[in-house]
Amino acid sequence: MTDAAEIINTVRGRNGTYLPKTIERNERLARGVLPKVMRVLSRVPFADDLLAAYYAARDPLTPVKAKAILFAAVAYFVMPADALPDVIVGLGFTDDATVLATALSVVGMYVKESHRKAARRVLRLPEPIKQAD
Repeated sequence: MTDAAEIINTVRGRNGTYLPKTIERNERLARGVLPKVMRVLSRVPFADDLLAAYYAARDPLTPVKAKAILFAAVAYFVMPADALPDVIVGLGFTDDATVLATALSVVGMYVKESHRKAARRVLRLPEPIKQAD
């Protein structure tokens, strides 16, 4: 999509800024991440990374292009239509993990420690043990 088309196809986001429609749609879909993660928590080994990506995407300091990638990855996890249905034991979340890992490899530098702490707090996970040098 060209920059001109993105400007034409914008909507006002929740915080008053203009976003491309695709980002707004994925942000709307991504809001379902918390209920789904809490439902399937025992089967999702990457839940903390997923929620950290969600918090990074919602952070006003995250650039729009990074938000687009992060919201798309989180929305893919939430969407019921999936390349591999999540109910398949052992394989169901592998495509979700691949999408998230790819997104984090591209824009992972925008997922800050504060986003990771918020994710661990929601999931009630302990803080990582710091290694002595």
